[in-house]
Amino acid sequence: MTEDRYEAAVAHPEGRSTVARLASTATESGYDGLVVRNADAVLAEDPTITDGDPPDHADAGEDYDPEDDGGYLRTVTAEYGVDVVSGVEIDVDDPSTAAGRLGNVRSRERTDYTVVAVAGGSEAMNRFAAESDRVDVLTRPLRRAGAVDHVVADEARDHGVRVEFDLSPVLRATGGRRVRALRDLRRLREIVLDRDAPFVVSARPDSHLRIRSPRELVAVGEAVGFDRETVEAGLREWGRLAGRNRERAGESFIEPGVERGRYEEDDR
Repeated sequence: MTEDRYEAAVAHPEGRSTVARLASTATESGYDGLVVRNADAVLAEDPTITDGDPPDHADAGEDYDPEDDGGYLRTVTAEYGVDVVSGVEIDVDDPSTAAGRLGNVRSRERTDYTVVAVAGGSEAMNRFAAESDRVDVLTRPLRRAGAVDHVVADEARDHGVRVEFDLSPVLRATGGRRVRALRDLRRLREIVLDRDAPFVVSARPDSHLRIRSPRELVAVGEAVGFDRETVEAGLREWGRLAGRNRERAGESFIEPGVERGRYEEDDR
């Protein structure tokens, strides 16, 4: 298992900092990798549009080719020494719409996105994401009025779906909202760890100013009841997931559970 620690961020245009600025700050903060949650929006955006940073193609160097989306992310990786991972986060209100989007972004013909996530929050969306073999991560499971129960955790474990421990509400909320966020995360931790479901940890930065170092996230995690090893494992899991999916994107992999040649069934 990789020992590299990854953060998963929202970049411009949905976030407030470019991929290059996020990558630079992630490196300075002690991360080895950066998952771009909204690579679909980033790569569809005109590269000259910026949030006040230098344009992405200038940040990434003269080798940037706007016709080579994957090349842009690889260029940022080379420029800043951090592994930039292409991801997509499906954020819709109902499972039927999510299923359609999921079919579009994760098919045998599509390898655009290394990490595919579904944003939860409602009971229906949490359950949908946890039950899908094509979903890598259930993000924001505590958003809105929904909750994760043992059934969702069991499904996530059985289908290899990582449940996200999103620390951003604890970092950014105050007063009663922060107290509630701490309470909800403690409950989520108890359920996920009790059911041995896989998980990832993130502060969900949408700006380079909101990136927190692994040590800072360990401190926040300890307030929720995590030990250092658990938080570190959640940060490393993003990298393990990216590595597994890149391997699966090779010619030997057919679909979950089916591969030409040797395949480890527990590598989920």
